Amino acid sequence: MRFGPFVRTQRIERGITLRDFARRLSVSPTYVSQVERENFSPPAEPCVRRIARILEVDEDELLALAGRVADDLPEIIRSQPRVMAAFLRTAHGLSSQDLQQLVVQAQSLKNRHRDPS
Repeated sequence: MRFGPFVRTQRIERGITLRDFARRLSVSPTYVSQVERENFSPPAEPCVRRIARILEVDEDELLALAGRVADDLPEIIRSQPRVMAAFLRTAHGLSSQDLQQLVVQAQSLKNRHRDPS
């Protein structure tokens, strides 16, 4: 599904009116309507994140629907370009379950390095 229709569907399913949604985002109802109907491009990352919080959906998934990546990811990749590029290329094509296992393992490694005991 595309960003605008997804946002509209989620907003309606949650019983949030166009006006209330716009008020919570600090934008005009016309702007929200134009984005939902895909007459305007998806908004910038901060607004997409606010939309995700209001709709209670995953921020990274909504950013992906908006054709964006989180602002912190390029810096993470630039910090270790060879390793991160190799990791992403290797992980590409793995199942969601396999990727989730990698996330759990990485979190475990990260926690172990933080806890010197």
